[in-house]
Amino acid sequence: MSGKLKTLLGAVALAVTVAVPGVAKAQTHYVPRISIGGRAGVSLGRLDLSPSVPQGWLLGSTGAVTFRYTEEKLFGLVAELGWVQRGWKENFEESPLSYSRSLTYINLPVMTQIIFGGKRAKCFINLGPELSYMLSSSISANFDYNNLSSVTGWPERPRQTEQLAMPVANRFDYGITAGIGGEFYLRPRHSVTLEARYYFGLGNIFHSSKADTFSASRCTSIEVCLGYNFRLK
Repeated sequence: MSGKLKTLLGAVALAVTVAVPGVAKAQTHYVPRISIGGRAGVSLGRLDLSPSVPQGWLLGSTGAVTFRYTEEKLFGLVAELGWVQRGWKENFEESPLSYSRSLTYINLPVMTQIIFGGKRAKCFINLGPELSYMLSSSISANFDYNNLSSVTGWPERPRQTEQLAMPVANRFDYGITAGIGGEFYLRPRHSVTLEARYYFGLGNIFHSSKADTFSASRCTSIEVCLGYNFRLK
């Protein structure tokens, strides 16, 4: 073995010897943190239908109790148990007709959280799967959607109407949720959050076989919430 190679290997060994204790010290320096809290706000729902239906956003509410475990300085795990109102609102353009269906779910998102920022203010990104179960479904309409032939002023342009009276076939839903927000520390253990979140459902609320009307009927929603966290540890 040449002298230069021995010198190089010796330098690498020395660097590793010095660096490993430093890395281990840095990794053990951060103490895991556990926080609990709550969040509440508004939701905007639509239904991803195929064939498509003209829609607007349906206004609803959302809220949850939250649990957060932060193992590393930049990464954490967030789990929530709460409710959210989804659904859709039919768009009849200039017509005075109105129809909306509100779907209320109990939901459980479990998300990875990426954190960056200073001690008093931080930004975060949440991403993960979400499970939901529909508790109730309610319809609000100013016409008889079970007897459209009797409706005065029904739009002349052809449109899908089966969804108006179609019962929900699948109460269980699952999908992906992602959010971005900020956290502001009032005291070392107390913080408030503001977050905007998007949910895309992967399950269909109506039957979706080849013989059925809709091949897709997936819930989507946007949520904007204020939250409060208290650090236990």
